[in-house]
Amino acid sequence: MPILHYDAIREPIAAGTSVTRILELQNESVQTVSASPVPPLNSRSTYAVKETHFVPRGWSDAGKPHPNHLVDLKIGLKNKRFADLERHLYEISLPTHHRYRQHLSREQVDDLIRPDDDASALVDKWLQDNGIAGSQRKYSSARDWVSVTLPVSQVEELLDTEYATYIHEDGSSLVRTTKWSLPQHLHEHISTVQPTTSFLRASPKLKTVMESPAQDLNIDDYVPNGTSIPGTCNFSGMSPACLRLLYGTYNYTSQSPTSHIAFANFLGEVPTRADATAWLQRLRPEAVSAAQTFEQISINNGPIDDGNATAGSEGNLDLQTIIGQTYPMKITSYSTGGSPPFQPDLATPTNTNEPYLDWLDSLLSQEDLPQTISVSYGDSEQSVEQSFAELACQRFGQLGLRGVSVLFSSGDFGVGTDGTCLSNDGKNTTKFLPAFPASCPYVTAVGGTRDYPEVVAYDPANGYVSGSGFSNYFAQPTYQKESGVVDKYIETLDGLHDGLYNKSGRAYPDVAAQGYRYLIMVDGIIVTLDGTSASSPTVASVIALVNDALMAAGQSPLGFLNPWLYTGAGAQAFKDITNGSSSGCGTTGFAAKEGWDLASGFGTPLFPDMLDILGLSEKA
Repeated sequence: MPILHYDAIREPIAAGTSVTRILELQNESVQTVSASPVPPLNSRSTYAVKETHFVPRGWSDAGKPHPNHLVDLKIGLKNKRFADLERHLYEISLPTHHRYRQHLSREQVDDLIRPDDDASALVDKWLQDNGIAGSQRKYSSARDWVSVTLPVSQVEELLDTEYATYIHEDGSSLVRTTKWSLPQHLHEHISTVQPTTSFLRASPKLKTVMESPAQDLNIDDYVPNGTSIPGTCNFSGMSPACLRLLYGTYNYTSQSPTSHIAFANFLGEVPTRADATAWLQRLRPEAVSAAQTFEQISINNGPIDDGNATAGSEGNLDLQTIIGQTYPMKITSYSTGGSPPFQPDLATPTNTNEPYLDWLDSLLSQEDLPQTISVSYGDSEQSVEQSFAELACQRFGQLGLRGVSVLFSSGDFGVGTDGTCLSNDGKNTTKFLPAFPASCPYVTAVGGTRDYPEVVAYDPANGYVSGSGFSNYFAQPTYQKESGVVDKYIETLDGLHDGLYNKSGRAYPDVAAQGYRYLIMVDGIIVTLDGTSASSPTVASVIALVNDALMAAGQSPLGFLNPWLYTGAGAQAFKDITNGSSSGCGTTGFAAKEGWDLASGFGTPLFPDMLDILGLSEKA
């Protein structure tokens, strides 16, 4: 009698053995994640392509990864009640609604996003049929994500695909594919599987302008001399005292013991206590203690300052900017692992996921969250598969439901870097390139300004222009449609740049703040940094102080900001920026104008005005 052999089963199987018995033997034999898969007989015949994506510019195929290279695979189930989730989000974020700022708990949000039992059962059966035991699977609290760690050879079987190692021109590496499939009956239940076709790199949105020894850059020139903007601000180097005067927080001190601001770092960026201490001693000495007490949370083995950490410019920029404005408020630094480059030919557990998923999963599993979070990372929207962008964006919306204000940098290349403004769909169409996650409608995107009076930030010598754009993935959200400000701005363009951008897309930035020549300590050296990486934590700090005042008055924090900005009174608490433009792609881009515009949004924050609007002026 002929004998059939299956690599994952440790005994021969006689021909004619039932499929049920084969699966039983297979499941019994699964000992480790590196076991070879045994797909059900004729399983490929039910598969159909679920998703395809072109390889973005700057990436090249470097060959096959080692078959035992481990992949942390995340399978996202469709949220068939997302319309309900979005309705709740808008109701609790709109000042005119009776539910305004009545935020939801983790359990309530989980109930909104939990997939139906039939979908979960079908996905579980598919995984079980492919030799992935229940003990190998990890689920999010709402069971809308399933995570498994598998060798790439088994992932290729599971998704009927082939992976390759892709090298970016900057030297970083990813293991990705350009096409993957699912059994046809799962298409309606699974929205995305990652890492597959998404090439998102969480790049920090900053530009290093100058690294100077102390004798060349005298920090004493930036120590405040009085309490006026002329006496305090030297715009060749932005200090915390200047920011506090510009945006009206100088005389306010955090009052609520439960107020909390956080920032996120990826790619090995670490804020160091030693640099923060030295910086604060010179520029805000009363806050020095915060350099030793800020909280560090490591996610997926993300690095933290253990006394031997290598300082990161982005990490230090975020920490020093936030401490300088919000002291003595609680501050948390989230550090998510998975930084390239890695060695894809080694069979080691390397995380090649988009880091946002790991960070968001960890964050959303917590009962208590910071009221304000700043993130200064992003990439070109078209480098991200749309299904992934939508799932990540929905999770930012979940944070808003729970009362968190999420702010993202708008980017540092205007409407796109000159010479790169081509579509990634194989047609090479000339177009502006929006950034993600700034393009997500459930975050507040922050652009940059410089000088005084403020203008849209730029530094031609350094290739820096404050970013802006219209999303090609996300439609113009309700709050922008109802306010009419975006359509009004488009009308003023009178056809300029038609065909280069999506007029019906979500437009950003929403607001702006200084993003030019921030004084930061890195490895004991004062440097100045450009970028909306500085603008985002600056606006986040102002919002965190507003949330603090609300909480001190026994009220709920602002949560998702954009409906308050566009259709509430929030926009009245921002100073209009009317000069400058977000150029790029060999064009003048979008100019700042009176009212909301695509270069600076509603403008820069005015803390006292925010308190007035919220009826809290006496708390300042």
